[in-house]
Amino acid sequence: MGLKLIKNAQIVNEGSIFEGDLLIEDDIIVDIDTSISSKSANTEVIDAEGKFLIPGVIDDQVHFREPGLTHKANIETESKAAVAGGITSFIEMPNTVPQATTQELLEDKFQIAAKTSYANYSFMFGGTNDNLEELLKTDPTNVAGIKLFLGSSTGNMLVDDEQVLEKIFSSTKMLIAVHCEDEATIKANLEQYLEQYGDNIPMECHPKIRSEEACYLSSSKAIKLAKKTGARLHVFHLSTEKETNLFSNKIPLEKKQITAEVCVHHLWFSEEDYKEKGTFIKWNPAIKSTKDRDGLWKALLDDRIDVIATDHAPHTLAEKQQIYTKAPSGGPLVQHGLPAMLKAVRQDKISIEKIVEKMCHNPAKIFKIDKRGFIKKGYYADLVLVDIASPWTVKKENILYKCGWSPFEGVTFYSKITHTFVNGNLIYENGKFNDTIKGERLQFNRTNE
Repeated sequence: MGLKLIKNAQIVNEGSIFEGDLLIEDDIIVDIDTSISSKSANTEVIDAEGKFLIPGVIDDQVHFREPGLTHKANIETESKAAVAGGITSFIEMPNTVPQATTQELLEDKFQIAAKTSYANYSFMFGGTNDNLEELLKTDPTNVAGIKLFLGSSTGNMLVDDEQVLEKIFSSTKMLIAVHCEDEATIKANLEQYLEQYGDNIPMECHPKIRSEEACYLSSSKAIKLAKKTGARLHVFHLSTEKETNLFSNKIPLEKKQITAEVCVHHLWFSEEDYKEKGTFIKWNPAIKSTKDRDGLWKALLDDRIDVIATDHAPHTLAEKQQIYTKAPSGGPLVQHGLPAMLKAVRQDKISIEKIVEKMCHNPAKIFKIDKRGFIKKGYYADLVLVDIASPWTVKKENILYKCGWSPFEGVTFYSKITHTFVNGNLIYENGKFNDTIKGERLQFNRTNE
């Protein structure tokens, strides 16, 4: 691997931007300064004039569909799309087939990733109504966390036994990440719309079926339980303004016991887009009103929301083109999440420093990921170079997802990821990939858990 020297970059880290150079030796950042001279004739020099250098994005919520659902996607194809989108580490969810609800099945996924993943990886262990004993065997130093579905979604891993929930919350110190939607509310709403429309329910009804009330009931209940038990809770994909009021910005992130995430699609789309996009923007939780979207932006910027993720969840085109009750929820996002957020910088909605905080620094802090998420000496060289003045349009031919489509088709982005380094290796450069290098298993600093 040797030495690599990135010259003349606009380095974005911990709230500041400064022009400088960065030296990588093997997989580690060894020097950052205003000017660094090449140490040896064999040093590979990358001129980053006019480009921003940011830490690699850590996506804390993806569904790469392997094993068992590989007609939609797999770890190799989606991690390749991820590095093209500036994501150098991902945490993948347990609702594959079979579900990752035993230590053996969880380890099987790690083995697949070790052979095929372009990015660094970890996986969540899936909690169910009856696997507490197995859940408690999870090693906090090399597994990202516990995932609980408090509302059913793809794969239906619903945990709806209140006693079991309390037992899980009070039995583990590991981070518990939750999908919060109240199942009874959703079922009652769905019955109403089925009665009115049959199976062909208009997409505009989706946020009324998977409603604000369904989200708020579930997340408020999870937070109440976390406060009662002292559990470390991370609430995935907030979709309503009302929910944002359940979270605090009064204490530093490192001291928070309850944290929150928002996804790119909930910041980008609103219910007004259903008319044009239809089932292609059908997600659980649902994309809701412009008021909700504005509320999510506000909470993101004032630090009630801590993380931006993708919830990348691909389905085939044929699956998504079905009528409402048949079309699955979820869509592909890892290739386009960072460019979409960088377009928001151009629109003066957010700064690039804040994006780095929410997509790189904070996931590393929340999950206690070892030596990643920052541009610091001694940290792994997971780095991304971005040209913020290089327009390109999302088209079928430049989409890398196995499913071959994107809800962003036709959108012009103004920032292009030109280089992605994973553990010091230049894995992606201007549309070309190094297919021989694989990512590494993430490690976590949690010795007391």
